[in-house]
Amino acid sequence: MELRHLRYFVAVAEEGSLTVAAEKRLHTAQPSLSRQLRDLELEVGTQLFVRTSRGVVLTAAGQAFLDHARLALGQAAEAVAAARRAVRPAKASFSVGFLTGQEVEWLSHVTHVLRDQLKDIDFRVTSDFSPAIAAAVQRGEIDLGFSRIEPQPDVTYKVIAEEPIVAILPCEHPLAERSEIDPADLDQVSFIGYSDTPHVLRSIVERYLRERGVALSPSHFLDGFATGISLVASTGGLTLLPAYVEPLLPRSVVSRPLAGSPPMIEIAAGYRADNPSPVLASFLQNIDQLIASRSAVIRRSFPP
Repeated sequence: MELRHLRYFVAVAEEGSLTVAAEKRLHTAQPSLSRQLRDLELEVGTQLFVRTSRGVVLTAAGQAFLDHARLALGQAAEAVAAARRAVRPAKASFSVGFLTGQEVEWLSHVTHVLRDQLKDIDFRVTSDFSPAIAAAVQRGEIDLGFSRIEPQPDVTYKVIAEEPIVAILPCEHPLAERSEIDPADLDQVSFIGYSDTPHVLRSIVERYLRERGVALSPSHFLDGFATGISLVASTGGLTLLPAYVEPLLPRSVVSRPLAGSPPMIEIAAGYRADNPSPVLASFLQNIDQLIASRSAVIRRSFPP
């Protein structure tokens, strides 16, 4: 088993499509990619994907393999980075972790706030599930984490934004014809629910549906937005996700707002108050600038 097999596997798992992964992520031919995945499944000794006319979906074995594959790739990348750092003059380091997908929204604003320090520090960026980001902050592995508000000792949070939760569904789904979706109609569809990992999102959605008298029996369960989008594309089901995923949707998947008052979910900057990093102190002094710069971008993109 080689690292390229893991890269191919993760790309296909996140895109939910061999074609999209081959063309957009890996820049390789689809037959070659299919052959590499078959070799990987032979090496592992079990089927990792179920191939359908709409794309691919992970098997239970594939779901289990995905987290370890991501970890292995991350460790390999860190090994390369460590070797390169060893031959450079030592710099102060500053590590930022993002809930996967939120780096698209926030990284440029973070680097803008830290623009005066960047040339003098070893700036590291990672992404992971929200609970893992919060745990990394708590353990001191990263200096700053952008995540949901997770119950972690010694982690202080500053809410920097909240966003609506929207319906994510296939473009050919009957409800996709509507400009907004009534939550009462969700009991008529195949719904993709949530594993224990996105527990903040799960709690908000469950409370929202319960308050509206909507009881759902999920047909599948997602652990992150990539899995959710993949399941929507491959099963034809519908799920509810934060609006930040909208720019990341493939052409076969669309979003629709929920009618009435949609549920909202917060994104927060988490840090340890006892972290002595001067870069963190500078960031916290300018965190209102971060919030304002992001709000200005939204106003320009969506004027009143």
